Amino acid sequence: MSDDPLRERLISSEVLRKSRILEFRVDTIETADGRRSTRDIAEHPGAVAVVAIDHEDRVLMVRQWRHATGGALLEIPAGTLDRHPDGTLEDPAIAAARELEEETGSRASSWRHLGSFYTAPGFTSELMHLYVATGLTSSHEDGLHPDEDEHLELLPVPFPDALAMAMRGDIHDAKSMVGLLMAARLRDSGSLSNE
Repeated sequence: MSDDPLRERLISSEVLRKSRILEFRVDTIETADGRRSTRDIAEHPGAVAVVAIDHEDRVLMVRQWRHATGGALLEIPAGTLDRHPDGTLEDPAIAAARELEEETGSRASSWRHLGSFYTAPGFTSELMHLYVATGLTSSHEDGLHPDEDEHLELLPVPFPDALAMAMRGDIHDAKSMVGLLMAARLRDSGSLSNE
């Protein structure tokens, strides 16, 4: 990619703030034709999202308040990859199982990676790893629970209804729309079972 005419070369980087999850910085770049500009960047470790379908053909969705939007959103379970003390990142498949259990109280016997995508590449490095989970069972009281600062409502939604909500624009969360549409395509092709 070094010969890509769109490539931008990093000249300098100024870290403005580093939080538990994000690093905010301003990068100075130089384009292939020598022009310089700045890019506001939110460095993110990456995340996972799970389309979990139970034996009744319902998608386990969570409703939670999203301060940045000023309201509650209906979403598929999701969460950020943990960073280990040595700086390496948690395996996305492990994170997906953890997030499913924390947010829904369920474990899955069947997992399928649907793909990965950047959530907002204009300003963040967040790479979302998308999974579909089936063969769900309850983790009961001994299982994982939401983080202390997470307040969620679990809403099992019949798959056709969840898909219709995404198509109508009633779901405003991008990862949930992408996940539902990709899972629907698999279902239509006959390569996805909820058992």
